[in-house]
Amino acid sequence: MQTVAVGIFCKTPAAGVSKTRLSPPLRPEDCARLSACFIRDLAGTIAGLVPEGGVAPYAIYTPAGTERELRALLPAGFRLLAQSGKDFGARLLGAMDELLHAGHAGAIVVNADSPTLPAAILRDAVAAVRARDCVALSPAADGGYTLIGLSRRHAGLFRDIPWSTPRVYRLTLARAAEIGVPVAAVPGWYDVDDRKTLALLEAELAGERLPFAAGLAGAPAPATRRFLAARRAPVRAEAAW
Repeated sequence: MQTVAVGIFCKTPAAGVSKTRLSPPLRPEDCARLSACFIRDLAGTIAGLVPEGGVAPYAIYTPAGTERELRALLPAGFRLLAQSGKDFGARLLGAMDELLHAGHAGAIVVNADSPTLPAAILRDAVAAVRARDCVALSPAADGGYTLIGLSRRHAGLFRDIPWSTPRVYRLTLARAAEIGVPVAAVPGWYDVDDRKTLALLEAELAGERLPFAAGLAGAPAPATRRFLAARRAPVRAEAAW
């Protein structure tokens, strides 16, 4: 069976450049630590699919020269693929090209900001790109997408998209219709990139139901859970005084 590549699209965490929209409430060094937790947890979820067969795990990373630091966050068996391209769309397309040219039956690129992304969403995307020529899309709550998957190259999906805006998912659907690529819609999830979505993550990990989860349970995200629990611990200690 040909494998489907599933890659985390990420920056190797570093203070001052990782998750900067979370500072405040977090300090820059804690933003980097949380980003590392996100990568660990998402990589763990992807690694859990490997024994089921047909999945090849990747980290699609930047900047060059940080391979050692990144490998420390990843389970054994992950391959590294450096990002290349002048803008976000070019880097996404470049990653798709590299993975498809490597001989995989399909390629799925996953946002690194979704530590509780359910394995079921990844399974649906893998099945979709394995079954036919399509674009698999998981909408994000902020209007972007959590993952995109292809079994063939469709460069038009990545051109002239206003990245990091609430229009990304909608415009990608429209672009797919324009170029005649069928869309395999998989369930949506959310990215953690600001104070509001950090609060949503904490609520989810505390057991609250997500309004858009459609009956799906989030991944356990143990590293993220430990980080957030440790962050709350000093607050509880001060309150006891």
